[in-house]
Amino acid sequence: MKGIQGVVQLSLLVGAWGWDYKTTRNPAFPLDIVDKLQDETMPKVQAWLDKQHKAGKAKNCTLENAAVRQEWSDMTVEARQEYIRAVLCLQKKPPRAPKDKVPGSLSRFDDFVATHMTQAGDLHGPTNLFAAHRYFIYAYEKALREECGYTGYQPYMNYDRYIADPLSSLLFDGSPASMSGNGELAPYNGIPQPFPRPYDRIPADQGGGCVTTGPFKDMVVSLGPKGSVVRDIPANPQRDGLGSNPRCLRRDVNRFSVAGARANYTHHLITQHNDIDSFYNRYLGQPQLKNDPNPWGLHNSGHYLIGGDPGGDFYCSPGDPLFYFHHGMLDRIWWIWQMNDPETRINAVPGQTMPGGHNHGRQTTKPKNVLDSIIDLGWTAPGVRLEEMNDQLGGYGGEMCYIYV
Repeated sequence: MKGIQGVVQLSLLVGAWGWDYKTTRNPAFPLDIVDKLQDETMPKVQAWLDKQHKAGKAKNCTLENAAVRQEWSDMTVEARQEYIRAVLCLQKKPPRAPKDKVPGSLSRFDDFVATHMTQAGDLHGPTNLFAAHRYFIYAYEKALREECGYTGYQPYMNYDRYIADPLSSLLFDGSPASMSGNGELAPYNGIPQPFPRPYDRIPADQGGGCVTTGPFKDMVVSLGPKGSVVRDIPANPQRDGLGSNPRCLRRDVNRFSVAGARANYTHHLITQHNDIDSFYNRYLGQPQLKNDPNPWGLHNSGHYLIGGDPGGDFYCSPGDPLFYFHHGMLDRIWWIWQMNDPETRINAVPGQTMPGGHNHGRQTTKPKNVLDSIIDLGWTAPGVRLEEMNDQLGGYGGEMCYIYV
């Protein structure tokens, strides 16, 4: 196991761009090509912030006071356990979702699942996919901090660290400082994908059943299913999946899926796709790359690394706490892409010149200026203009101010 015992205090970014930010890093993981690309991008980040400050924007956000989101395996044992306690706390807080609309919501944690289910169309249309999930993670992080006393920030998962042996990793090893392990073996048919054979299905791996180790082994999943990929899940008493349907957390930690999220895929996405629609399409694996054995796209490859129920259910996927790690990584990737040409990319919005997209349901009619679109998270967080979520360093009236390391 690649343990944290050898963690040292490193100045990750000194030398590349001259700002000394000390943070823990696990020496078992050398910088990959995406880490190095982010390091090389930081002078552009500083230059963008300087320009924003001169224009009276970005409020009080600086690189010195920005919140820092870390990769899970770079965090100390104590920091990981504090995060776990906060998630378990959120799962015990009473829900805010109205009982007449979401009778199956058992907790504040479930409120976020219900939001993802009921707002699926708006959250996943091309216009909102990136910005809405940035806001979704921010609202979840805010709940952990303000309602459960968490003093850190939302971790992310660097997919490349979980390619070879995810079940021995600090994320999935089932220890008290992990996010729990795999599910028991429960064979299923794999995960359907929108590609021609033999790539029309991500094969099942060695899990699929109930999680039996780690802090979330006794977790109760209530909402859904609505689009599950594993077998033998009892149907929800409501057609919309919002009724009470208590069951165990199931996972299939899937090496076949995460193989499509190696660092080389991420690096190619960021460096070879200069316009927002090209970036968006490649992010979703479209069009299929010729002779690519893992054509799922980063979004699906990361999602189905934590398959099972509800993690493998498109609608209910935030019901697995690892959802936020996955979308944290995707947010990081979008941010690095934005910062490589912020003048052009900060307010670039997908879908303005193309039809369709990753849209499982209704998407609200666009206003005249797409940046005025409202991201609506219902009872989870107040509605905000899309433009406020495009810049994580000063957006939302200065409340958005964080970086990834």
